[in-house]
Amino acid sequence: MSIKLLLCTDMDRTVIPNGMQAEHPDARRRFRKFCQSENVCLVYVTGRHRQLVEKAIRTYSLPQPDYIISDVGTKIFQFKEKRWQEVQSWCDEIDQDWNGKSHTDLKALLNDIKDLQLQEFSKQNTHKLSFYLPLYLNKDLVIKEVQQRLQKVGVNASVMWSIDELTNVGLLDVLPEHATKLHAIEFLQGRLGYTDNEVVFAGDSGNDMPVLASPIQSVVVNNASDEIKAMAQQLVVENGHPQSLYIAINPGPLGMNGNYSAGVLQGVWHYAEGFRPQLEARDNS
Repeated sequence: MSIKLLLCTDMDRTVIPNGMQAEHPDARRRFRKFCQSENVCLVYVTGRHRQLVEKAIRTYSLPQPDYIISDVGTKIFQFKEKRWQEVQSWCDEIDQDWNGKSHTDLKALLNDIKDLQLQEFSKQNTHKLSFYLPLYLNKDLVIKEVQQRLQKVGVNASVMWSIDELTNVGLLDVLPEHATKLHAIEFLQGRLGYTDNEVVFAGDSGNDMPVLASPIQSVVVNNASDEIKAMAQQLVVENGHPQSLYIAINPGPLGMNGNYSAGVLQGVWHYAEGFRPQLEARDNS
Protein backbone atom coordinates (compact mmCIF):
# COMPACT_ATOMS: atom_id res chain seq x y z
CA MET A 1 0.00 0.00 0.00
CA SER A 2 1.39 3.40 -0.98
CA ILE A 3 1.98 6.06 1.67
CA LYS A 4 1.78 9.81 1.30
CA LEU A 5 2.26 12.87 3.49
CA LEU A 6 1.01 16.45 3.51
CA LEU A 7 3.83 18.16 5.42
CA CYS A 8 2.86 21.68 6.50
CA THR A 9 5.44 23.81 8.29
CA ASP A 10 5.95 27.34 9.52
CA MET A 11 9.12 29.00 8.21
CA ASP A 12 10.82 31.50 10.55
CA ARG A 13 12.51 29.71 13.46
CA THR A 14 10.94 26.43 12.30
CA VAL A 15 12.69 25.50 9.04
CA ILE A 16 14.59 28.79 8.79
CA PRO A 17 17.33 28.65 11.46
CA ASN A 18 17.07 32.32 12.43
CA GLY A 19 16.60 31.85 16.16
CA MET A 20 19.20 31.89 18.92
CA GLN A 21 19.65 28.11 19.18
CA ALA A 22 22.11 26.10 17.10
CA GLU A 23 21.04 24.22 14.00
CA HIS A 24 22.28 20.66 13.60
CA PRO A 25 24.80 20.69 10.71
CA ASP A 26 23.06 17.86 8.88
CA ALA A 27 19.44 18.93 9.45
CA ARG A 28 18.64 21.04 6.41
CA ARG A 29 20.30 18.63 3.99
CA ARG A 30 18.25 15.73 5.34
CA PHE A 31 15.10 17.84 5.39
CA ARG A 32 15.67 18.90 1.78
CA LYS A 33 16.32 15.30 0.69
CA PHE A 34 13.20 14.02 2.45
CA CYS A 35 10.96 16.69 0.91
CA GLN A 36 12.15 15.79 -2.59
CA SER A 37 10.33 12.44 -2.27
CA GLU A 38 7.41 12.09 -4.67
CA ASN A 39 5.09 10.97 -1.86
CA VAL A 40 5.72 14.13 0.21
CA CYS A 41 3.67 17.26 -0.52
CA LEU A 42 5.42 20.20 1.15
CA VAL A 43 3.51 23.32 2.24
CA TYR A 44 5.08 26.41 3.82
CA VAL A 45 2.64 28.11 6.19
CA THR A 46 3.84 31.61 6.99
CA GLY A 47 3.09 35.25 7.66
CA ARG A 48 5.55 36.18 4.91
CA HIS A 49 4.26 37.21 1.49
CA ARG A 50 5.18 35.03 -1.47
CA GLN A 51 8.20 37.04 -2.64
CA LEU A 52 9.74 36.87 0.84
CA VAL A 53 9.10 33.12 0.90
CA GLU A 54 10.96 32.74 -2.40
CA LYS A 55 13.82 34.86 -1.07
CA ALA A 56 14.09 32.67 2.06
CA ILE A 57 14.11 29.50 -0.07
CA ARG A 58 17.10 30.85 -2.01
CA THR A 59 18.93 32.30 1.00
CA TYR A 60 18.65 29.20 3.19
CA SER A 61 18.70 26.51 0.47
CA LEU A 62 15.29 25.22 1.51
CA PRO A 63 13.36 22.68 -0.54
CA GLN A 64 10.90 24.01 -3.08
CA PRO A 65 7.34 23.59 -1.72
CA ASP A 66 4.32 22.40 -3.66
CA TYR A 67 2.10 25.01 -1.98
CA ILE A 68 2.54 28.21 0.01
CA ILE A 69 0.01 29.41 2.56
CA SER A 70 1.18 33.00 2.91
CA ASP A 71 0.22 36.39 4.35
CA VAL A 72 -1.09 34.96 7.65
CA GLY A 73 -3.38 32.53 5.84
CA THR A 74 -4.98 34.97 3.39
CA LYS A 75 -3.30 33.54 0.27
CA ILE A 76 -2.64 30.05 -1.05
CA PHE A 77 -0.33 29.49 -4.03
CA GLN A 78 0.39 26.30 -5.96
CA PHE A 79 3.57 25.73 -7.95
CA LYS A 80 2.12 24.60 -11.26
CA GLU A 81 3.39 24.72 -14.83
CA LYS A 82 6.72 26.13 -13.60
CA ARG A 83 5.18 29.17 -11.91
CA TRP A 84 3.24 30.16 -8.81
CA GLN A 85 -0.51 30.29 -9.31
CA GLU A 86 -2.96 31.60 -6.73
CA VAL A 87 -5.67 29.19 -5.60
CA GLN A 88 -8.76 31.24 -6.42
CA SER A 89 -11.19 28.94 -4.63
CA TRP A 90 -9.51 29.85 -1.31
CA CYS A 91 -9.97 33.56 -2.04
CA ASP A 92 -13.62 32.93 -2.84
CA GLU A 93 -14.09 31.01 0.41
CA ILE A 94 -12.62 33.61 2.77
CA ASP A 95 -14.17 36.50 0.82
CA GLN A 96 -17.57 35.52 2.20
CA ASP A 97 -16.47 36.73 5.65
CA TRP A 98 -16.12 40.32 4.41
CA ASN A 99 -19.79 40.47 3.33
CA GLY A 100 -19.18 42.14 -0.01
CA LYS A 101 -16.78 44.75 1.39
CA SER A 102 -13.46 45.36 -0.35
CA HIS A 103 -10.04 46.17 1.07
CA THR A 104 -10.65 49.80 0.08
CA ASP A 105 -14.02 49.83 1.86
CA LEU A 106 -12.51 48.57 5.11
CA LYS A 107 -9.58 50.96 4.88
CA ALA A 108 -12.04 53.87 4.58
CA LEU A 109 -14.05 52.51 7.51
CA LEU A 110 -11.02 52.52 9.83
CA ASN A 111 -8.85 55.34 8.53
CA ASP A 112 -9.91 57.92 11.12
CA ILE A 113 -9.00 55.77 14.14
CA LYS A 114 -6.31 57.73 15.90
CA ASP A 115 -2.78 56.30 15.92
CA LEU A 116 -3.45 53.53 13.40
CA GLN A 117 -0.88 53.89 10.62
CA LEU A 118 -1.37 51.97 7.39
CA GLN A 119 1.51 49.63 6.57
CA GLU A 120 3.31 49.68 3.23
CA PHE A 121 1.55 48.60 0.03
CA SER A 122 3.70 45.45 -0.16
CA LYS A 123 2.24 44.28 3.19
CA GLN A 124 -1.40 44.57 2.05
CA ASN A 125 -3.47 42.28 -0.10
CA THR A 126 -7.08 41.72 -1.09
CA HIS A 127 -7.89 40.08 2.25
CA LYS A 128 -5.23 41.55 4.53
CA LEU A 129 -5.48 45.10 5.88
CA SER A 130 -2.40 45.86 7.98
CA PHE A 131 -1.54 48.74 10.30
CA TYR A 132 1.23 49.84 12.66
CA LEU A 133 0.27 50.71 16.22
CA PRO A 134 2.83 52.18 18.69
CA LEU A 135 3.50 49.96 21.68
CA TYR A 136 2.93 52.72 24.24
CA LEU A 137 -0.77 52.93 23.32
CA ASN A 138 -3.61 50.90 24.81
CA LYS A 139 -3.93 48.28 22.08
CA ASP A 140 -7.03 46.73 23.64
CA LEU A 141 -9.03 49.93 23.24
CA VAL A 142 -7.96 50.29 19.61
CA ILE A 143 -8.73 46.64 18.81
CA LYS A 144 -12.16 46.98 20.44
CA GLU A 145 -12.95 50.04 18.32
CA VAL A 146 -11.85 48.23 15.14
CA GLN A 147 -13.96 45.18 15.99
CA GLN A 148 -17.06 47.25 16.76
CA ARG A 149 -16.86 49.10 13.45
CA LEU A 150 -16.43 45.88 11.50
CA GLN A 151 -19.31 44.15 13.28
CA LYS A 152 -21.58 47.11 12.62
CA VAL A 153 -21.24 46.61 8.84
CA GLY A 154 -21.55 42.81 9.02
CA VAL A 155 -17.89 41.96 8.45
CA ASN A 156 -16.69 38.74 10.09
CA ALA A 157 -13.04 39.48 10.76
CA SER A 158 -10.12 38.41 12.90
CA VAL A 159 -8.15 41.32 14.34
CA MET A 160 -4.64 39.99 14.95
CA TRP A 161 -2.07 41.70 17.16
CA SER A 162 1.66 41.00 17.10
CA ILE A 163 4.98 42.75 17.72
CA ASP A 164 7.82 43.20 15.25
CA GLU A 165 10.73 42.42 17.57
CA LEU A 166 13.30 43.91 15.20
CA THR A 167 11.68 47.36 15.06
CA ASN A 168 9.81 47.15 18.39
CA VAL A 169 6.53 48.28 16.85
CA GLY A 170 3.03 46.87 17.16
CA LEU A 171 1.35 45.25 14.15
CA LEU A 172 -2.41 45.00 13.69
CA ASP A 173 -3.86 42.85 10.90
CA VAL A 174 -7.51 42.75 9.86
CA LEU A 175 -8.26 39.41 8.17
CA PRO A 176 -11.34 37.42 7.21
CA GLU A 177 -12.41 35.29 10.16
CA HIS A 178 -11.59 32.04 8.36
CA ALA A 179 -8.27 33.22 6.90
CA THR A 180 -6.13 31.37 9.43
CA LYS A 181 -3.31 28.88 9.19
CA LEU A 182 -5.62 26.20 10.60
CA HIS A 183 -8.47 26.75 8.15
CA ALA A 184 -6.07 27.01 5.21
CA ILE A 185 -4.44 23.68 6.08
CA GLU A 186 -7.87 22.05 6.47
CA PHE A 187 -8.89 23.52 3.10
CA LEU A 188 -5.80 22.06 1.38
CA GLN A 189 -6.25 18.71 3.10
CA GLY A 190 -9.79 18.46 1.76
CA ARG A 191 -8.84 19.76 -1.70
CA LEU A 192 -5.97 17.27 -2.06
CA GLY A 193 -7.65 14.29 -0.41
CA TYR A 194 -5.38 13.57 2.56
CA THR A 195 -6.70 11.70 5.58
CA ASP A 196 -6.06 13.03 9.10
CA ASN A 197 -3.19 10.60 9.70
CA GLU A 198 -1.49 11.75 6.48
CA VAL A 199 -1.07 15.38 7.64
CA VAL A 200 1.71 16.75 9.89
CA PHE A 201 2.22 20.38 10.91
CA ALA A 202 5.32 21.93 12.51
CA GLY A 203 5.61 25.27 14.28
CA ASP A 204 7.33 27.21 17.04
CA SER A 205 5.38 30.30 18.06
CA GLY A 206 2.14 31.79 19.29
CA ASN A 207 0.64 32.37 15.86
CA ASP A 208 0.97 28.61 15.24
CA MET A 209 -1.06 27.84 18.36
CA PRO A 210 -4.47 27.37 16.65
CA VAL A 211 -2.94 24.51 14.62
CA LEU A 212 -0.80 23.14 17.46
CA ALA A 213 -3.90 23.00 19.70
CA SER A 214 -6.08 21.39 17.01
CA PRO A 215 -6.54 17.67 16.21
CA ILE A 216 -4.01 18.02 13.36
CA GLN A 217 -0.88 15.95 14.08
CA SER A 218 1.61 18.62 15.12
CA VAL A 219 5.17 19.02 16.31
CA VAL A 220 6.71 21.89 18.27
CA VAL A 221 10.38 22.17 17.33
CA ASN A 222 12.86 21.94 20.20
CA ASN A 223 14.05 25.55 19.84
CA ALA A 224 10.57 26.91 20.66
CA SER A 225 10.25 28.63 24.03
CA ASP A 226 9.25 26.72 27.14
CA GLU A 227 6.13 28.91 27.32
CA ILE A 228 4.98 27.85 23.85
CA LYS A 229 5.62 24.18 24.60
CA ALA A 230 3.70 24.38 27.88
CA MET A 231 0.80 26.28 26.33
CA ALA A 232 0.46 23.83 23.44
CA GLN A 233 0.55 20.84 25.80
CA GLN A 234 -2.08 22.41 28.03
CA LEU A 235 -4.42 23.24 25.14
CA VAL A 236 -4.35 19.81 23.50
CA VAL A 237 -5.20 18.24 26.85
CA GLU A 238 -8.04 20.71 27.39
CA ASN A 239 -9.28 20.07 23.85
CA GLY A 240 -9.26 16.31 24.38
CA HIS A 241 -6.59 15.13 21.93
CA PRO A 242 -3.18 15.06 23.67
CA GLN A 243 -1.96 12.46 21.17
CA SER A 244 -1.96 15.10 18.41
CA LEU A 245 1.06 16.98 19.80
CA TYR A 246 4.74 15.99 19.81
CA ILE A 247 7.52 18.10 21.34
CA ALA A 248 10.86 17.61 19.57
CA ILE A 249 13.77 16.68 21.84
CA ASN A 250 17.56 16.68 22.03
CA PRO A 251 18.91 14.14 21.29
CA GLY A 252 16.13 12.91 19.08
CA PRO A 253 15.33 9.61 17.36
CA LEU A 254 17.18 10.70 14.20
CA GLY A 255 20.41 11.60 16.01
CA MET A 256 19.89 15.36 15.74
CA ASN A 257 19.08 18.07 18.26
CA GLY A 258 15.43 18.70 17.37
CA ASN A 259 15.97 22.37 16.50
CA TYR A 260 14.42 23.81 13.32
CA SER A 261 14.13 21.30 10.45
CA ALA A 262 15.59 18.53 12.64
CA GLY A 263 12.51 18.93 14.83
CA VAL A 264 10.22 18.83 11.81
CA LEU A 265 11.75 15.51 10.76
CA GLN A 266 11.39 14.18 14.30
CA GLY A 267 7.68 14.96 14.12
CA VAL A 268 7.31 13.03 10.86
CA TRP A 269 9.25 10.11 12.36
CA HIS A 270 6.90 10.15 15.36
CA TYR A 271 3.62 10.21 13.44
CA ALA A 272 4.35 8.52 10.11
CA GLU A 273 6.08 5.20 10.75
CA GLY A 274 5.93 4.28 7.08
CA PHE A 275 8.39 7.09 6.31
CA ARG A 276 11.02 6.03 8.85
CA PRO A 277 13.26 4.23 6.31
CA GLN A 278 13.37 7.43 4.18
CA LEU A 279 14.08 9.58 7.23
CA GLU A 280 16.88 7.36 8.48
CA ALA A 281 18.72 7.25 5.12
CA ARG A 282 21.80 9.50 5.35
CA ASP A 283 23.93 8.51 2.39
CA ASN A 284 22.40 10.79 -0.26
CA SER A 285 22.96 14.54 -0.48
